[in-house]
Amino acid sequence: MLAVQGSRALTIFRAHRQVASSVVAQRCSSTGMVSSFTENVEVHHYVSAATDNNNITNMFRLPNDVRERNAIYGNEENRSMSGVDARVRHDWTKEEIGQIYHLPFHELMYRAATVHRMYWNASEVQQCTLLSIKTGGCTEDCSYCSQSVHHATFVKPTPTLKVQQVLEAAKLAKDSGSTRFCMGAAWRELGNKQNAFRHILEMVRGVNSMGLEVCCTLGMLNKEQAQQLKDAGLTAYNHNLDTSPEHYPKVITTRTYEERLQTIANVRDAGISVCCGGILGLGEEDSDRVGLLHVLATLPEHPESVPINALVSVKGTPLGDNVDDIDSVDAFDMARMIATARIVMPRTMVRLSAGRLSFSDAEQFLMFQAGANSIFNGDKLLTTDNPGVDKDSALFEKLGFRGKPAHKGPLVSPAELNGLVHITKVCSNDSNSGLGDEKLTNQQFAA
Repeated sequence: MLAVQGSRALTIFRAHRQVASSVVAQRCSSTGMVSSFTENVEVHHYVSAATDNNNITNMFRLPNDVRERNAIYGNEENRSMSGVDARVRHDWTKEEIGQIYHLPFHELMYRAATVHRMYWNASEVQQCTLLSIKTGGCTEDCSYCSQSVHHATFVKPTPTLKVQQVLEAAKLAKDSGSTRFCMGAAWRELGNKQNAFRHILEMVRGVNSMGLEVCCTLGMLNKEQAQQLKDAGLTAYNHNLDTSPEHYPKVITTRTYEERLQTIANVRDAGISVCCGGILGLGEEDSDRVGLLHVLATLPEHPESVPINALVSVKGTPLGDNVDDIDSVDAFDMARMIATARIVMPRTMVRLSAGRLSFSDAEQFLMFQAGANSIFNGDKLLTTDNPGVDKDSALFEKLGFRGKPAHKGPLVSPAELNGLVHITKVCSNDSNSGLGDEKLTNQQFAA
C-alpha cells in the first residue's frame, strides 16, 4: 500500500501482533495485504520515500496547536533512527529517567541529538520575549527570587504597566524577531485582582492582534480565570515547578507543590498550552533533577514547552547570600538536563532560559545539540540580564538557525521526510484504519 501526499510518499509495512510480547512482521505484497489476521490490532511500519528536492524539508509544517499536533501521531508506538529508539510515554519511572540522566556524557548527547532530529527540524528555534508587567512586592518567599518582599534586594516594587506600554514593548519584540511575547507579574495569585486582570485580558487581546503568540505567568489561577485567558487569545501559560517535590520545601514555603500542579491542571483543562520547567542551582542533588523531569514526563499531557534555567544568584536572597554553599551550574549540567528532557519528552519544546549570559556561544551550541529548540531573547528576563537581540542574531547566523514563525507549527523533521526515521504505529482493525485514517495528509502537514 502506498499513500501519496504531495511530493511525499509513505511506504507502509504492516504487521500483526499475535500476543502482547510478540510482533510478527509481514510485508505488503504488490497485490495487497497478507490476510491471515485474527486479532484486532495492526502495527504499521513505514518510512518516508526520500525526496530529490532538498527544499521540501522547509515546506511542511505540523499544526501549531500542540494537541492537534500530537493527535496526528496518536497511534504512534515507536521511532528509531541510527540505532536509537524513542517514543512518547507517560509511564516513566524515576529509575528509568535516572539511568538516562547518568549515561556517559558522550552517549547521552548522541541519543538526545538523534531523538531531537527524529521529531524536530534542528535548524528551527523558537524565540520568545519576556516582559515584567508588575515588578517586585511578591508575597511568596522563593529563596532565589529578587522580587520577594521577604528579601532585601535591588528590586523595588512598581505598579502594573499600562496596557499601551505593554503593547509598545510587544511591537518592539516583534520587530526584533520574537514570535511569542510573555508577560510576567510578581504576585502569588490573581485572586480577586479584578481590575488588574481586566487590563491583562486587554493586553492579551492586543498582543494577539499583532500576530504574536501570547504567554503569561501570573501565579496561581483558578479554572474560571484560565478560561477567560483562553477566550482572550492566550497561547501558553508558564508555571514552573522549579525542582523536585522532595527538594521544593527547602526552596519555597508559601506555596505548595500541589497548588502548582493544580494551576497547571486548570491551564491544561482550559485548552491553553502549558509551559513548565525548573531551575538548576537551588542546592538540589542530581536525584532532584531527575525527580523534576519525572513529574513533568508523567503528567497527563507533556508540557508544550519546558524551560531549563540556570540560577542567576541575586544578593539579598537566601540563595544569593549563600552562593558559596551552592554548587555552580556549568554547561555540562545544563546540557545533561536538556538532553534527558529531550529523550523523555521528545515532542516537547525545550527552552534554554535564564543564565545564558554566563555561557559562551560554544557552550550554548552544546545545549542546542542536546535538544534545546527555544530561547528567551531580549536583554531582560523579568529582572535578570539576558543576551541582547543583536548578540542572539549573530549567534543564530553563526549556527545556521532560523526563528520559528508565530502561529505556525514547527517544521516536520527532515529525517522523517527523507526516509531516515523508521516509525511504528499501532491501529485497530475494527476501524479499518490505515495511514489515511491516521491523518498524515496535506491538511496536517501544511506548506
